[in-house]
Amino acid sequence: MTDTELQALVEQISLADFGRPFVHQATFNRRLRTTGGRYVLQTHNLEINPLMIEEFDEQTLVGVIKHELVHYHNHIQGLPYQHKDRYFQTELQRIAGLRYAPATSKAKVRKQPKHYWIYTCKNGHEIYRQRRLNELRYACGKCGAPIRLTGELKIGD
Repeated sequence: MTDTELQALVEQISLADFGRPFVHQATFNRRLRTTGGRYVLQTHNLEINPLMIEEFDEQTLVGVIKHELVHYHNHIQGLPYQHKDRYFQTELQRIAGLRYAPATSKAKVRKQPKHYWIYTCKNGHEIYRQRRLNELRYACGKCGAPIRLTGELKIGD
């Protein structure tokens, strides 16, 4: 799909679902990694992640476009346009847009730590840490008693 085909699709969805024309630019932006698309407030343009059409079906692309068009039309009309706004959320549900874009192959996967240090105070409270610390400088956060290194926990490997 080219930028001109995307522009035509966005204009068609805008008229069909909102009854208002989309008069700005919609383009693909390959630099987007973790998001499906974005609405640029200063220029009123839409940028769509091309991986939404390459890795997923056209329904996903349409859902992302609808999401960005809710931002666009609400902002143009002076209505609440942020994700946290109740009006934005109800409008997104009304037109059946995607709340979240699916994770792409370019998105970084967060890894769980594989190693913990276990400290215990005199009263039996356990403290799990990813980094080792100087036991003489720290005390238990719950009771204030001195802490001692009692073991380590390795996960996975």
